[in-house]
Amino acid sequence: MSLRKYIPNTITCLSLFSGCVASVMAWEGDLWLALLWIVAAAVFDFCDGFAARLLKAYSPMGKELDSLSDVISFGFAPGVVVFHLLSDVAAALPLGTLNAYVPYWAFVIPVFSGLRLAKFNIDERQTSSFIGLPVPAHALLWASAAYALEPLAAITNASVFTVVVMILAFATSLLLVSEIPMFSLKVKSWAWKGNELRYILVVCAVLFVALWGCLGITATILLYIVLSIFNRRNR
Repeated sequence: MSLRKYIPNTITCLSLFSGCVASVMAWEGDLWLALLWIVAAAVFDFCDGFAARLLKAYSPMGKELDSLSDVISFGFAPGVVVFHLLSDVAAALPLGTLNAYVPYWAFVIPVFSGLRLAKFNIDERQTSSFIGLPVPAHALLWASAAYALEPLAAITNASVFTVVVMILAFATSLLLVSEIPMFSLKVKSWAWKGNELRYILVVCAVLFVALWGCLGITATILLYIVLSIFNRRNR
């Protein structure tokens, strides 16, 4: 029996494992390692689909496993990251006993991520592109931004910091289930024509990370959103 059909699912399991470790790292307050493990999960998530196409090893189980893995790696893990970020400032809020409940707002991220994945699985329009922000991009946005912004929590007004994070968490989560078309990073050829936006994004990603470190990942995801909106308007 050929073992190649198990390769994509094995890679998906590695993505799930990475997401579990990222969640633990975030819960323990190590947002740097949480970011690295979410990046690893995103790499495995890209590779499992690539392997399935290359080996022609598609399966209904692989599709379901991929979604379950994504809920953890790109839903729950970034949710825990933001939970930790809000926990850093919650004690300084003027809400009394309600302070302890504020960080739980972070779990709008896994909730909307689950909705996004369920929508994706039944939406026949998303075979070659996406409608709404993909969950890996959303997870990378928050994991990188949270690590870069965590030092500000100690020197910024707690109420302002909390309100901004809560609003942004909800706003970006809405992008997950929005009807905004987003281009896919999957390539059918290496030609420039048809891949212009992908090449622009990759070049800018390298430049942004070289210039700004972790915030470069945040900037890359924001650029991805802008390019997708621009591409929609020019169709």
